Amino acid sequence: MIVRHSFIPVSNSRLANLVGPMDSHIRTIEAATQTTISRREETFKAEGSKRNAERAIEVLQALYEIAHKSISGDHLQLMLAGDGPVLEGADGSARLSTRRSDLRARTPNQTVYLNHIADHDITFGIGPAGTGKTYLAVACAVDALERNAVQRIVLTRPAVEAGERLGFLPGDLTQKVDPYLRPLYDALYELMGFERVQKAFERNALEIAPLAFMRGRTLNNAFVILDEAQNTTPEQMKMFLTRIGFGAKAVITGDVSQIDLPKGTGSGLLDARHILKRVKGIAFTEFDSGDVVRHPLVARIVDAYDAATPPDYSSRPTPEVGTKARKKNDD
Repeated sequence: MIVRHSFIPVSNSRLANLVGPMDSHIRTIEAATQTTISRREETFKAEGSKRNAERAIEVLQALYEIAHKSISGDHLQLMLAGDGPVLEGADGSARLSTRRSDLRARTPNQTVYLNHIADHDITFGIGPAGTGKTYLAVACAVDALERNAVQRIVLTRPAVEAGERLGFLPGDLTQKVDPYLRPLYDALYELMGFERVQKAFERNALEIAPLAFMRGRTLNNAFVILDEAQNTTPEQMKMFLTRIGFGAKAVITGDVSQIDLPKGTGSGLLDARHILKRVKGIAFTEFDSGDVVRHPLVARIVDAYDAATPPDYSSRPTPEVGTKARKKNDD
């Protein structure tokens, strides 16, 4: 099907911002909507299935309405991630008090997730990479701190790669754990600004702690985020959940398709989802590829891995090593 649309009144500057540098925005929309887009002056033509062509034109219309200034690739991808175009200042979208004035839910599941965090003391966000589960959790934590709803933010993550034995790593505790908490730091810097993050650390309004160091503590009046929770053991998950004190809120995020625990070790996130699903006061939000807000290819990659049958490596011959291999080569 072919869908045509003309932009009136015509603005050459808006059209330039709409198509992007070297028509990069048009190429991104084509890839995301599986259409072919052509343009003649102010008239655009989208070719593809009826639904995809109409979707492409909707996104173009939404872009044109905000094209009074340049449009970043990230903003375009966020618009493409939703079920419909997302306009700046659109009514009815969830908003948070952070440094980013345009921050809000971009998909229905993200809206559910934000509502769960607002209404429950413990919320689980489970889904593939790129769905915003960690970023939105940090945004909610920053919002709560800004409103004085909590006194501090506590960030924690299992350091599986180091076996949670961090003593051999150089530096103080912060330097040891930094590589594992980098995604959380990046979100904080974007939502609060570097200087405010540093000042919050100085006054103990922000705290980082490896999961193993949470044992024996009680966290009152805090917003606690456990990231990469799929790499906790059931014992660690129970330990973490029982740290929650009065006036505290906890968000646990993870991707059950990327478990890095040793073979034979159960995931605390899977265990918690099974045991706590019907516990009052605890909410679960399940994300899928439709919630991915990164490059459009990420959603397709997630779907491809979900649909694929794991390869059978058992039939592969075992490589010959040592004396036997050398003897064979000599022959």
